[in-house]
Amino acid sequence: MPSLALLVDLFISTRATHSPPSTPPYCYLENLRAGSVGSAVAYSLLLRQVVADIVLIDINHDLCRAQVQDLSDATFLSNVRIRQGTLEDAQKADIIIITAGAKQKPGDTRLALVDRNFKVLKSILQSLQPIRSDAILLIVANPVDILTLFAQRLSGLPKGQVLGSGTLLDSIRLTRILASKLKVADTSIHAFVIGEHGDSQSVAWSTATVHGTPLLKVLPLTEAERDEIATTTKKKAEAIIKVKGFTSYGVAAVTARICEAIIFDHRQVLPLSHWQKEWDCCLSLPAVLGRDGIISSFPLSLNESEQAFLSSSAQSLKKVIAEYAEEL
Repeated sequence: MPSLALLVDLFISTRATHSPPSTPPYCYLENLRAGSVGSAVAYSLLLRQVVADIVLIDINHDLCRAQVQDLSDATFLSNVRIRQGTLEDAQKADIIIITAGAKQKPGDTRLALVDRNFKVLKSILQSLQPIRSDAILLIVANPVDILTLFAQRLSGLPKGQVLGSGTLLDSIRLTRILASKLKVADTSIHAFVIGEHGDSQSVAWSTATVHGTPLLKVLPLTEAERDEIATTTKKKAEAIIKVKGFTSYGVAAVTARICEAIIFDHRQVLPLSHWQKEWDCCLSLPAVLGRDGIISSFPLSLNESEQAFLSSSAQSLKKVIAEYAEEL
């Protein structure tokens, strides 16, 4: 019986509500710790009804129990069942989603979280051994690109089975800004934020399109305007954290979307953090996502400037990764 696991702020175990003929009929999901992001992920999955059973696991048993009780009050909207579980439940998972870790504080860069969240990640993966050889690890905790690479090396899983949420949410934010300027539906815009999910991320302007037409032909933005849009996209989470203390709904929605694409083998092209042979690190570029995780990278025809930004982003990540070489 296949299973899906979420290790975020919450451990969730789920079974798919339905499945196309080409995919298994059941999916089991785990999500570690019942905090703000994890509980939001559980709620998003509950509303989307892509799973039938959700099991939450947290080291804080009382908090986990309360989250289960609260979420169970929303199950009347669907046929999803929800309960509290243990790490033994997690070891059965097909997909493990990790969001557990220290929160980003106002003024923190995502890279500043590396040391704190590396220890959390290492502890989680040690507790989950042996991990199923066909399991998929989805990293949502920050800094997502670095933690995704760490998870690859610590888990021993094939590279395609370990991925991060990457710049999917950033790309959605970018798309919404552009759609607003053009007064068109978000779905008419195809644009990617690439590289690190963080300070060195960049926009692949040369590949952006509006219903198949190059974006910059339809919306002839100046360099200053492009920079402003890219900065607004990059800083949105920081602005929310400054007031609210954390982000949860957007990341929960994209996590549920990723899970759905995996469960039902959608073969969608999404900007996700995954291993890049050229740099031996994980960063976001479009990838084909299906039941086996990352099926393949989807090539982007970047211009010289964009390629330079991407390479610079990779180098900044590699410098941080090198500091942990002896611990991996």
